[in-house]
Amino acid sequence: MMIERSPDWEEGFAERLEQHNWDSWTLYNMCYEIEKANLITEFTGLQSPKYLPNLTPLPHQLDVAQTVIEKMNGKAILADEVGLGKTIEAGLILKEYLIRGLVKKALILSPASLINQWAEELNNKFYIPATPYKKRCSLEHIDIVIMSMDTAKKSPHRELIYDQDYDMIIIDEAHKLKNHKTKIYEFVQSLKKKFCLLLTATPIQNDVFELFYLISLLKPGHLGNFDVFQRAFSASKHNFENDEFLKELVNQVMVRNRRQDTGIEWTNRCVQNILVHFTKEEREVYEMFPQLRDVSSVFSETFSMITLQKEMCSSKEACSLTLENMSQNCSDEDSIQFVKEMMEKLMSLEINAKAEKAYEIISKANDKVIIFTEYRASQIYLQWFLHTKGIKSVLFNGKFSKSKRDYMKRLFQEQAQVLIATEAGGEGINLQFCHHVINYDLPWNPMKLEQRIGRVHRLGQEHDVQIYNLVIVDTIEQNILDLLQTKIDVFEKAVGELDEILALKKSM
Repeated sequence: MMIERSPDWEEGFAERLEQHNWDSWTLYNMCYEIEKANLITEFTGLQSPKYLPNLTPLPHQLDVAQTVIEKMNGKAILADEVGLGKTIEAGLILKEYLIRGLVKKALILSPASLINQWAEELNNKFYIPATPYKKRCSLEHIDIVIMSMDTAKKSPHRELIYDQDYDMIIIDEAHKLKNHKTKIYEFVQSLKKKFCLLLTATPIQNDVFELFYLISLLKPGHLGNFDVFQRAFSASKHNFENDEFLKELVNQVMVRNRRQDTGIEWTNRCVQNILVHFTKEEREVYEMFPQLRDVSSVFSETFSMITLQKEMCSSKEACSLTLENMSQNCSDEDSIQFVKEMMEKLMSLEINAKAEKAYEIISKANDKVIIFTEYRASQIYLQWFLHTKGIKSVLFNGKFSKSKRDYMKRLFQEQAQVLIATEAGGEGINLQFCHHVINYDLPWNPMKLEQRIGRVHRLGQEHDVQIYNLVIVDTIEQNILDLLQTKIDVFEKAVGELDEILALKKSM
């Protein structure tokens, strides 16, 4: 079959030339204005805000975005204090690079509990089509993907990510990377990073070397290698010298705003360290632990004296679980018998002095209160204990699904007076409608205290925040209190000042 070109086009073309205008000044000006609006004539300044009608960034957030793009080449630690909007800052930076055509594909790593929050923020506020990763998704066809850290570091997801060419990597709660020995750190270190943002309000959690490893991800060699860094700053875990020089180097790759720097009027923090005295019976049990080490060979191998002491300072329920495991691992009769006697004495305790102090605080507050404990056994005990006092409470821990966590938050807001949370309640949940926090158990890490307090002391809080740190006298908790202060001093020397976490003077 022959296909022939029709001659009609010539006649039509001639007719259009004679009868129609081929130009329109109005259409030309419209096209010109469109091209002009999309033209980026210089690299300084932010283009993204004018494309974000659903977002009014705060001045400090705009400053962070501009600083990271213009002075840090898109590689930075965003270390604003909790509640100042690091997600907004990261969204602004990502949007800016997308508009400029410098980023086409981006990978966002976050704790699993924050994935949906990231997706909602990026899609609704920034018009960035970010997609939570599903195990059957094809990464080749997703430009902006959000994935949990735990998923990303495992096969086959790790290999699938390595096969992609991501222009930007964003890591939320970056302090979870810790150091070069963790799998997630090794994974992130192996990623190609044209642009990279590390988000954390607490770049130092326990020691100064954590900051070294975070900066080494962004700019390898910026602080030298490990040995050079250690020598140059005479650095040990909880101390270092040349702190002004270190702070200057850190500030070249880190942006950090404090609440007082934002120009926003913040409510105050009122922190008290509440000293609690064991009852005579509780003290007798606590002082039996050294004897336990003498009679049990399994103690030094499997169980920690410190663990038992911390648990005893929390609740007999938390401590009894560890003792029960010990009795099952003991091989000689003397050890088994001693542990059983100790268990009997422990379970006969009728008063928990710390729980009584917590109840006293809750009664005086006569308002909503969050209690943070490190043990789920203590969590359940406290709910029962408060119930006997006529106080409604709800639980919140990492074992709950997202829907259950949301439900518990709503119950706390609408019906219960107290939320009893484990450490999982210290991140990813905003509770500005509450302004009383009881740290029932002290963690070893002061930044966990900051994360806890940050759940309530954030944008939208209308009241002064009352914080109560419970400390049992003449126990390991007083040692923890001293170590926390040492770690806070290290943070402030390397990074900058913190809002108050611990009271300067212990109070009753």
